[in-house]
Amino acid sequence: MTTTDELVQDLPPSAKLVLKVLEYNGGLTQKQIVENSRLSQRTVRDALDRLQDADIVEKDIYIPDARQNLYRLTVEDVGEEPAEQGTEIEAALD
Repeated sequence: MTTTDELVQDLPPSAKLVLKVLEYNGGLTQKQIVENSRLSQRTVRDALDRLQDADIVEKDIYIPDARQNLYRLTVEDVGEEPAEQGTEIEAALD
């Protein structure tokens, strides 16, 4: 298990949901994350803080509206299994 997987495993469910929303939709503003996750604004803000502290999410300026921030994943392979394990599983099924 990688260190990123360990960090994600220790996160609360709300942070994991925010992580999945960002994984599926790419970079989003906090308001867009609230709409997609159906979590409260305060819960999303707390989850984003936790994800930023773990260096899983980064914050940039949202170009269309500089008053907002754009949140996106810093790692691309969060939650994916290593290719070697997938190959072993496929070989075992054959």
